[in-house]
Amino acid sequence: MPNELTHLDKHGKADMVDVGDKPDTDRIAIAEGAVYVQPDTLRLIKEGNMKKGDVLTVARIAGIMGAKKTSELIPLCHPVPITKIAVDIWLDDETNAIRIKAMARTVGKTGIEMEVLTAVSIAALTIYDMAKAVDRTMRIGDIRLLEKHGGMRGDYIAED
Repeated sequence: MPNELTHLDKHGKADMVDVGDKPDTDRIAIAEGAVYVQPDTLRLIKEGNMKKGDVLTVARIAGIMGAKKTSELIPLCHPVPITKIAVDIWLDDETNAIRIKAMARTVGKTGIEMEVLTAVSIAALTIYDMAKAVDRTMRIGDIRLLEKHGGMRGDYIAED
């Protein structure tokens, strides 16, 4: 793990990293997260009976949109040309959770980790928004980077 924080200049002030001299490489990242809900909430979502509509489809589209807006939301994040973004959402009856996984790909000078983390976060927040009228106990959690491939630092695969 590097000892140097890349978003600080030589005076310790926040600074956007200059990636201009880096070569373009194929980059892929995968992230995951979950929204934990009450069993009745999970049932309503599964049956398609939420008053605001199809929770999973709306959250999936929101996650894709969130990934595309990442550099507008994270102050020092570079705009990244996303060549692929996929957001998968499914119900986990065993843990009363709605699981979210996002994968994105780019060819560029900087990674795409923030885009997949943003996709998962926005999808989770959308689920929360759509279900908050019936479940105030919902909890968003477990958002993390699972994999990163490409770039100078090489591959990263999270340990379980």
